Amino acid sequence: MFSAISPPVTSLLHPKACKFGKLDSKRFFSVRASSLPVSDNKLKVEYTPWLIVGLGNPGTKYYGTRHNIGFEMIDHIARATDISMNSIQSKALVGIGVVGEVPILLVKPQAYMNFSGESVGPLAAYYQVPLRHILMIYDDMGLPNGVLRLQPRGGHSHHNGLKNVTEHLNGCRGYPRLSIGIGNPPGNMDLKAFLLQKFSPLERKQIDAGMEQGVEAVRTLVEDGFNDTISRFNLGQKYKFHTV
Repeated sequence: MFSAISPPVTSLLHPKACKFGKLDSKRFFSVRASSLPVSDNKLKVEYTPWLIVGLGNPGTKYYGTRHNIGFEMIDHIARATDISMNSIQSKALVGIGVVGEVPILLVKPQAYMNFSGESVGPLAAYYQVPLRHILMIYDDMGLPNGVLRLQPRGGHSHHNGLKNVTEHLNGCRGYPRLSIGIGNPPGNMDLKAFLLQKFSPLERKQIDAGMEQGVEAVRTLVEDGFNDTISRFNLGQKYKFHTV
């Protein structure tokens, strides 16, 4: 069972095979949990932070294209949580804030899609984020346009960005991922041309609705982990375009 927040701890441990660096407690985000009984007013409860990464390509020419849907999702989350994406670290645009009382980092790698791991690996190591709290958001041609799926782990699905991230996480694949369906190229359309194409008005409407639903799913994941609400979210997404 994946837990979204940790109990009060003095250290956060990664799976033995997936450590990303030496422990430095000064790098942790810590927030006071007013809902938990604390006998010492000076005691702070540390929550395990989340690293939420959207995959995409930097630059205005890629804005609004299918392959940049991960960046768009980060923008939606940032607006919903009032987080400013105003820092540069490890070749990435970064925003720091909270969901409820849980610290989160929103990340948009700036080294192009196929080198996304060059940002994710160092950030995970620096902030000591465990693998189970690294959420990757990306486009998925295996899902219909506008359909989302939230999973605790998986493969790279022939996605070069995910493949590079896995390589920079010591080959570990047990990180959560939110995949956003963009459909398949019509007919014999070139794959690259399809990925770098913007959505039609109908597709855009489906994508925008899906991302609003995705923001709420991410909130649930961060605060409560993979629970029944996430299962219902996935089921609803799977059949939301089906008609009786």
